[in-house]
Amino acid sequence: MFFDNTQELAQNKLLLLYIVNESYTPLSNEKITEIVLEKDYMNYFLTQQYLSELVETDFIACENDGDKKLYKILDKGKTTLYYFQDRLPDDLKNEISLKFNQVKEEEKSSKEIVSEYFKKDNNQYLVNLKLIENMETLFSLYLDVPTEKQAKQLSEKWKSNPEYIYVNILNLLLDEDITSV
Repeated sequence: MFFDNTQELAQNKLLLLYIVNESYTPLSNEKITEIVLEKDYMNYFLTQQYLSELVETDFIACENDGDKKLYKILDKGKTTLYYFQDRLPDDLKNEISLKFNQVKEEEKSSKEIVSEYFKKDNNQYLVNLKLIENMETLFSLYLDVPTEKQAKQLSEKWKSNPEYIYVNILNLLLDEDITSV
């Protein structure tokens, strides 16, 4: 009896570590709870208890962001998960990974960064830089440049930090300081 409870405790904590680890951004307490309750992995009270214990033992960190608690995995949690994740059933891990991949794809499709260039007839290059959010073009800029090297540089810079470039172009055009979009 004691062995089963200890094994279940360990598996539930590993499950929470796995969930927090699979997310590419810190997860709110509400989101973790939603994931756990949605598939009936464990009850609400155990979820809260185990999250608290994982924070106290430095497996995950809890940061306050306004009125939300956000959780992220720490090195100790990653190491533990690396050594013991085989104790979680593969179908469970696949289910959780699939859920986070779907979320990532949804967010990716809601914001798209486009950077392309084409060679024109006069040996110049036309560069197109776009910022699309929720299928609506927020920003589009076409530039003629003389070399392919410059076209590649513009494309790479745009892809690496489009929000920063976009905000600075707006600041230049509007003579205002817009710090966020």
